[in-house]
Amino acid sequence: MTIISHRAEALLLLCRAGFEADCAAELTERAAAQGQGGYARATRDAGWLTWHQPGQAVAGLLPGPSGGERLIFARTAWPLLGEFSDLPPTDRVSPLLAQVAPWGPFSAVRLEHADTNAGRTLQRFLRGFRKALEPALKQARLWDDGADRILHLFFEDSAQGRFGCAPAATVSPWEQGIPRLRLPAAAPSRSALKLEEAWLCLMNEAERAHWLGAGRSAVDLGAAPGGWTWQLARRGLRVTGVDHGRLAAHLLEEYPVSHVSADAFTWRPPRPVDVLVCDIVDKPSRSLALMEKWLLRGWARVALFNLKLPMKQRHATVSSLLSRLQVSLADAGLAMQIRAAQLYHDREEITVAVLPQQGT
Repeated sequence: MTIISHRAEALLLLCRAGFEADCAAELTERAAAQGQGGYARATRDAGWLTWHQPGQAVAGLLPGPSGGERLIFARTAWPLLGEFSDLPPTDRVSPLLAQVAPWGPFSAVRLEHADTNAGRTLQRFLRGFRKALEPALKQARLWDDGADRILHLFFEDSAQGRFGCAPAATVSPWEQGIPRLRLPAAAPSRSALKLEEAWLCLMNEAERAHWLGAGRSAVDLGAAPGGWTWQLARRGLRVTGVDHGRLAAHLLEEYPVSHVSADAFTWRPPRPVDVLVCDIVDKPSRSLALMEKWLLRGWARVALFNLKLPMKQRHATVSSLLSRLQVSLADAGLAMQIRAAQLYHDREEITVAVLPQQGT
């Protein structure tokens, strides 16, 4: 067993394969802002990495009461407490229980792997392993529904990996940071899952109820064929889809949707709307300028949009653009929150939500 520290001085983070360096750059920036330093250990395309701050606690890097906003490039992150290896195939549970016992009891367990082809080969093994592990935790009195302490076990293969634990408020609510969503047959495109994941990850339940309720008005810029329009309309929002391309016919027939054939960058609404969404393939600086225009001119009160990323300097580009947006909103006297994430259904892009500060 390798124990790192009872006060965690390292994190394990899961991300999209190929974005390990961007995740490390984001952590470097966040740690520096807190007057701390550290280093990453990462392998390109591994889909995970570790962050180390010897002699310094890492809890402040995570969201929640002691930390800040969620990390953009990490799907989930948790304090890393130790490693396990050479688990015997005849009894993998007992050695693990002995290692994690000092940090119990736990209220939940997350069995995680890299989101790569190699990592996904572990899914069947982990389904079976869970059936043995959870009863064993309860029998060993290491399970307490009221403990608010999630046990994370990350498997590199069936015999080795890393473990840690964290309060629920500081980690993703989903195993591997991935909400399990299904695409209904009525959805005009798979992009519908992007918007559903966006409001699950970037808005809380109260915000979704307030802004995405029946009777609200919305505009979808670059709407065709209508995946994002459909997601809003099926919640009861009145949606205007703006695109020279056609929307799926059933959107106009079955939902409160209207179609405007126009250029998303030059069209302006006849009246302000509650919600603006946008998933346009263009340079991120141009897309951000469009969102700034709508928010600063008061054409929309809330925005959810994607920014396509360049091939290089992705974190630097994101940091610069979001800082620019924050300054623009503040200079205009708008008290807004900016939240961003590279979601599971995103690829070379991030999703951004801009919402009024609570109480405004």
